[in-house]
Amino acid sequence: MSTYSGPLRVAVFFLLAAAANICFAVDTHVWEQSDQSDFARGTPKHLALRSDGHITLSPEFRELDSTGVPYLWALARDSKGTVYYAGGAPTGSNSKVFALPPGGKPKVLAEVTGLEVHALAVDSENRVYAAVLPDAKIYRIDPSGKPQLFFDPKCKYIWAMQFDHAGNLFVATGDSGIIYKVSPDGAGTKFFDSQETHTRSMAIDDEGNLIVGTDPGGLIMRISTQGKGFVLYQANKREVTAVAEHDGVIYAAAIGSKPSGIAVSGPPPVLPSNPPSVSSTGVQHAGTQPPVVAPPVGSLSAAVTGGSELYRIQKDGFAERIWSSPSDVIYAIAFDSAGKLIIGTGNKGVIYRIDSDTLSTELLNAPPTQVTAFLPAANGVIYTATGNVGNLYSIGPALESSGTLESEVLDAGDFSHWGTAQITYRGKGGGVTLETRSGNLNNPENSWSSWSKTMDSNAGLCIQSPPARFLQYRLTLDRSPSGESPELTTVDIAYLPKNMQPRVQLIEIAPVNYREAPGSSQLERSVAASGSPLTLTLPALGSKKSGSSISTSESSGNTLQYSKGFITARWIATDPNNDSLVYTVEIRPHNSSHWKILKDRVTDRYFSFDGNAFPDGEYVLRITASDAPDNIPSEALSSSLETDPFLIDNTPPEISEANVAKNGSKRTLTFTARDTLTVIDKAEYCVNGGDWVLLRPVDFVSAAKILKYQLTGNANDTIAVRVFDDNDNVVVKQFPLE
Repeated sequence: MSTYSGPLRVAVFFLLAAAANICFAVDTHVWEQSDQSDFARGTPKHLALRSDGHITLSPEFRELDSTGVPYLWALARDSKGTVYYAGGAPTGSNSKVFALPPGGKPKVLAEVTGLEVHALAVDSENRVYAAVLPDAKIYRIDPSGKPQLFFDPKCKYIWAMQFDHAGNLFVATGDSGIIYKVSPDGAGTKFFDSQETHTRSMAIDDEGNLIVGTDPGGLIMRISTQGKGFVLYQANKREVTAVAEHDGVIYAAAIGSKPSGIAVSGPPPVLPSNPPSVSSTGVQHAGTQPPVVAPPVGSLSAAVTGGSELYRIQKDGFAERIWSSPSDVIYAIAFDSAGKLIIGTGNKGVIYRIDSDTLSTELLNAPPTQVTAFLPAANGVIYTATGNVGNLYSIGPALESSGTLESEVLDAGDFSHWGTAQITYRGKGGGVTLETRSGNLNNPENSWSSWSKTMDSNAGLCIQSPPARFLQYRLTLDRSPSGESPELTTVDIAYLPKNMQPRVQLIEIAPVNYREAPGSSQLERSVAASGSPLTLTLPALGSKKSGSSISTSESSGNTLQYSKGFITARWIATDPNNDSLVYTVEIRPHNSSHWKILKDRVTDRYFSFDGNAFPDGEYVLRITASDAPDNIPSEALSSSLETDPFLIDNTPPEISEANVAKNGSKRTLTFTARDTLTVIDKAEYCVNGGDWVLLRPVDFVSAAKILKYQLTGNANDTIAVRVFDDNDNVVVKQFPLE
């Protein structure tokens, strides 16, 4: 492991990886990991991911008891440090209350009649109180574990209990939304009617006021010691699952979409001028969908929709949303030893820390799917209860001694050489180790190389894994002797995909007498106007030709302009590395092996040349593609493809064997048209300089190299005949009919 001390440790990023003797081309790629979403796609263990991409060691997270019950909902602690926890299941007749004494082992303190315990409290005499539901009752449990009925509110749910300094127990209930005040002797009276279905959460501030959250209106209320209520804020969500007060500032978590018919009265939520990044980055990993929420707290339906919001209400009453999630459900909030807010969520078991209005940290990811309750202790430990399954954990106060992050798998696309890595982190004495492994299957568990440490040198952190298509890195963060964590921000890995040969896949020779570049002469235009289209639109390269069409539009590689004698080739070429390509166009006679360069370093995928510069005959073109523009000369690759033989024919047909037969005032002209290389396309005639008229062969069928023609005129007429071959070569001859 390479170790550097000091506040900033940066492994120099070096593209040439001299230690590995790799010669890098100019198109070296860099795999950069710096966002929270980048790191979250990997597998972090004992690491905390901040919303701006910073990685640190997470607090120690220790399992203290695996109770075997599906859900734990409540935590409490007595003056001796014994922690009490309870929950239950949607089925069954009894619920267990557990106890964990300091330095001792967990045990079952008592069993009480009821499906679930959702609230625990401990009085000044260290007596434990457990509230069960759905037939709500409060039991007081003596030191021997015997429960005794303490108070029966004659309602269905009890959601929260809090003792004031005088020893009175306040009880938040559901299905009537009433808060009861119960004296130490068990005599209870109605203290406040919220006019809501449920008073779902409750806390007591330093002045003895109750802070209460409701359902389904989503109210956050302050209730004075005289029982007078004041709505501090109405949330957009329906159920306020947790409330807390710290230095006079109130925090509240609300979940779930409000049912129809529940109007939101009062002012709309006050949002920060710039939406905090924690609202999106600390909540839902990229590429995941909101999970199906497990059976929720309280009387909500089986699925909680609408996500969560976290609010802060200042001392002057100003309320604002400071965190939100479209998918996570907030069950619990508390404060760590530094006074920072932490929130427990489901249904991925994530514990977040709110660092500021713009930053949050994904602090821990509990194996159970819900984090349901927090209990801060005097020594900096935070006790945590979970659901699905019901376990008891402790958080902190120390950091984990080490943590790892196995990254997502990099798919380089092709077989690649690995260069050097840059990691950026701060730390005093702590260290960061980078290891890598590689393979040619996308599953890193199957036939990959072993993990190997990067080699530290002046050239940087050189990767020792063998060349392959896929790569994965593993970071290990180690705690410093003073108990501090490195803070990592960036991982950059350079790699060079192996240069692979380009491919010329297809070459087509376009119809003769057309070229890509415009600029036909007036003579060419006049010839074209006699029967050939001025422009020719070709089908997609490689597709079946369905005939040409006249077009005045142009699109690169598809529309050609008439230009007598020109030959145009177009081709398809690809490069597996997406390198830029240049092309060499060569020609040779079909019966020769000697190539002549027509054009070098062509950047277009087409080329036109003048066939008039070559003798008539069959020729072959060769197109060579090279990736030289994006590679050093010693590593540039090329490949070639030849065309089938094609014909260059610039010689017009011949008109021979002409004969004029007399029949009174009529004259019959017969002649033979022949061409050496191509077939006769058509023949036309005109009389005394008139319009040209198509002439049909004697046997009615054109497209042959030799055709006979016959036509009848009058004595003393002058007949002009012109014959075209298939390459648009034309011969004209006049015949006076005497």
